[in-house]
Amino acid sequence: MATKKATATKTAAKKAAPAKKACGKKACAAKASAPAKKAAASKKVPVGSVKVYHEKDADLGALKGKTVAVLGYGAQGRAQALCMRDSGVNVIIGVRPGKSFKAAKADGFEVMPVDKAAKRADIIHLLLPDEKHKEVYDAQIKKHVKPGKTLCCSHGFAYVFKTIVPPEGVDVIMVAPKGPGTEVRRVFEEGFGCPGLVAVFQDASGTALQTALAIAKAEGLTRGGVLECTMEQETYEDLFGEQNVLCGGLVDLMKYGFETLTEAGYPPEMAYFECVHEAKLIVDIIYNKGIAAMNAVISNTAEFGEYYNGPKIITPDVKKRMKESLERIQSGKFAKDWLREAAKGAPTLAKKREQLSAHTVEVVGNEIRKMFERK
Repeated sequence: MATKKATATKTAAKKAAPAKKACGKKACAAKASAPAKKAAASKKVPVGSVKVYHEKDADLGALKGKTVAVLGYGAQGRAQALCMRDSGVNVIIGVRPGKSFKAAKADGFEVMPVDKAAKRADIIHLLLPDEKHKEVYDAQIKKHVKPGKTLCCSHGFAYVFKTIVPPEGVDVIMVAPKGPGTEVRRVFEEGFGCPGLVAVFQDASGTALQTALAIAKAEGLTRGGVLECTMEQETYEDLFGEQNVLCGGLVDLMKYGFETLTEAGYPPEMAYFECVHEAKLIVDIIYNKGIAAMNAVISNTAEFGEYYNGPKIITPDVKKRMKESLERIQSGKFAKDWLREAAKGAPTLAKKREQLSAHTVEVVGNEIRKMFERK
């Protein structure tokens, strides 16, 4: 894609509306515990109304003398555990024998079975796949969840859709980095941090938010900024974004574009560059500076084409279907369908993976990416 001349100028984006005063502690706690439907039904939340926390707002002292058990040692489990340990937090790892167990051992952690880690921990940070939460919680964690302990997660799926129903007397919090585990660790080691979200689902101690903020600080998230939300908001928005934009929407848009060009007789390699490879270049600019800044550096032809043809492809009925998707998420239908699929061994998911790996866009992409491998 061609770029505009360096002399091209753009009008500055309009300033955001001034932030409204954040809600008080009691109001926020009440909102966090409100029924999921009510939390999701609120309309037109003004820009700036969300509470944002930074380094000065969090105190690692809230974790002094406490043991955090990270259950699961995948990308997020490893990144969060390493960052917390580097910040002076006492971290143990709970995971079953296998590759993850060996990886955690190699990283110098005290590693043990999930039930033993849950028993020892003051804070139980569950970072296993959503579909495994109920099974593992019921069999290995539930018996060790006593008053005074804290249950922690990085995605509210299990609590919002009630695959885990926590007992009274325990705090239930969420600390969610807004980035993949590899990115969380990379920026932490560089001295900065990914932004993140914190939520309080159940506040038995009266200090649940302070605990969540301390964990966020230990992971470097408060360096980037941490937004306070409800667990319902995070869960519904996360699922919606994945299904409609980041994964479902973007991937299908790439595939349709690739297929349209190749079916019209254009070389697959060129189609891959135009419809897949260059997406990263565009998104990187948006990530760093915003959509208007991206439009400022692409060609005038490309920008005009955005306004001319974009609405013809992404038509108003797409937004209508997005609203239907959000309703499926909020009503719990998607969660029920996914958990039912997972319970059967996820045969549909396996079939879809197989179909994607055989798609021409992946076959061509594997060859194209070799051009960028450093010898």
